[in-house]
Formats: sequence, structure tokens, C-alpha cells
Amino acid sequence: MAVADELRASGAEVSFLGTRERIEAELVPAAGYEIDFVKVRGIDRRNPLRAARAGAEALAAVGAARKVLRRRQADVVMGGGGFVAGPVGLAAALTRTPLVLTEADSHLGLANRLLARRARRVCLAFPIAGRAGELYLVTGRPVPREVLEGDRAAARQRFGIDPDARCLLVVGGSQGARSINVAAVEAFAEQARAVVPGMGEGVRSRDFHVLHIAGKRDFPELQARLAAAPYAEDYTLLDYEPNLGDALAAADLVLGRSGGSIFEVVAVGRPAILVPYPFATADHQSVNAEWMRAGGAATVIPDVELNAERLASEVKTVLDDSARLEQMAAAARKLAKPDAARRIADEVLEAAR
Repeated sequence: MAVADELRASGAEVSFLGTRERIEAELVPAAGYEIDFVKVRGIDRRNPLRAARAGAEALAAVGAARKVLRRRQADVVMGGGGFVAGPVGLAAALTRTPLVLTEADSHLGLANRLLARRARRVCLAFPIAGRAGELYLVTGRPVPREVLEGDRAAARQRFGIDPDARCLLVVGGSQGARSINVAAVEAFAEQARAVVPGMGEGVRSRDFHVLHIAGKRDFPELQARLAAAPYAEDYTLLDYEPNLGDALAAADLVLGRSGGSIFEVVAVGRPAILVPYPFATADHQSVNAEWMRAGGAATVIPDVELNAERLASEVKTVLDDSARLEQMAAAARKLAKPDAARRIADEVLEAAR
């Protein structure tokens, strides 16, 4: 949608193709764009029967997508790399419609691997070994305008965060991240006091605000735990936040997974503590996290090593060191590619010509 906004600003007409069961069915119309639907699902390689059914649906979806392209009189197709992009990309090839692909992860997904040779351009979020030459262009991952335009003072007022307080943003994607959710509540609400030499027990060890976007799945449980926690002051728990830009603007440090959202994090210059999802395809979240760590913008905790004590120590180490926090923020800004949406839009328009 970030690319769509740029295309629309250039005078192009934009519509989407997706499935009724996925989040695009809600988000796309809400953003003011038309969307057509095909019936297709991801291929479960662990279950041959389900994989066969998904393959049959994908073949049928190619025909349905061809009809949409003709009805829309499409001049160009942009593939986002998901499982819908496979049939639609093949439909573009069959109708000789120019195709531009985008890859948000640090490896090419199945659809993009199959379609790359048929594309005019493949826009990469990260440099990928073996994917070089004129076909491939490293643009970064598109970031919504509202993320780049976040207002820190207004965001803090909205979330009830003191203007002078430091703030940790905890976020695990739209569904949340179970291990991060539990560790954060334990570390910063249930065990947020420590024994300090010479001062005895009960000394407050958390002197920062926690803004925690938990996702709808874990929210009821976490809300109940937080209500019973002894140290829940300055802890804001949300199930969902439609404007990640506000949450990032309010934060000084981000704790989360290392999926495609790390580009929003670096776009606004926020340091991060990353916990890669251990079951991500081709372990791409570990590669993403290493990109940020090597650039000096993040520290990394393997999911298997995540617990309340380790998390509290890592967060305190970063937030208590102002110089390090600023160095990491500067490193994040250096990694950022805030013009990614515009660059991809330009490639799409050029292909259409």
C-alpha cells in the first residue's frame, strides 16, 4: 500500500488482487483502494494432500487472475512475494503484462524464485547472495508515510507517556509473539523490582515506560496478568495499534521480532533488541536480525534464550547508556531506506511504459 500511495500520487490507477481470508480484505478497502479476489492458499509442504489441493487451486487462480487483468486493463503487475503473487504473476506472463517483483525478506520466496526470469525488475529489501545484475535492484522495503511522519510529542500524549521518560516499545507483529509477550510482562511488571546492594529489597529497577502491543491472541491473558502484577505502573498494554508510526515515535528502544517491520524501525532511527522467530522460512528472521546487529543498530537474543532475567538485563544495559543508545539510533538511520516506496513505484511506472 505504501507503493500504491506513491503510484496514485503520480496519477496512476491502482487496484489490488488478494484473498478474502487474509488481512488485505480489510486493509485495502479501508485505505480507499479496490480489490479483486482469487481463491488460493499457501502450500503446506509437510502435507502432500494439502499441497496437492493448494496446487490445484493455484492453477485455477491463474485463469481467474487473467480475467481480472483483462477487465482492469492492467498495464503492469507488481508482485508482493506472497502466495497470491504466484498465480497472478503467471497470469501477467500469459497476458504479456509487464511484471515487477518485490521481495521483503533476505531470501527469495517460492513465488519470486519461480517468476524472477519473467520480471522486468526484482526489487530487493536486502542484498541477496547470487541475486545481482541488471534484473535485481536493492531498494529496501517500502515504509508507510505515517511511519515516517510520526510526531513524538503527540504520540506520547496519546499513549499517556511522560515527555521526559524513556520508553520501551514491545511489539511482535499483528498476531503478537508469545515468547516476547510473556517475557516482557514477567520482566517489567511481575518482577520489576530487584535487590540492590546497600539498599535492600524492593528497590524499583524499572524507571522507563513500557508500551506493549501484544496482539489479539495473547491480550486477554496478559491483561489479566498485568492487572494482578505488583509493578504495573507506567505499563501500557494494547491488543492492536493501527498506526505503528505513533508507537515508534513514542519509543526510545524497540523489542520485537525481526521480520519485515525492522525497516519501519530503522526508518525512524530506533535501536532494537531483536528476538528472531525460530521457525521462519529459511530462518530469514535470523538473517534480518544479523543485518541490523552488524550495522550497529540492534542486539539479538535467540528465542530459546529469552527469559525475564535476560530480557531485563539487556534492556537496562541499553537504556541506561545514553551514549550507546544514540550510537545505535544513528546506526539505524544509516541503514534506513525511507525512499523505498518511491523507488519501487518508479520501477513499476517504467515497466508500464
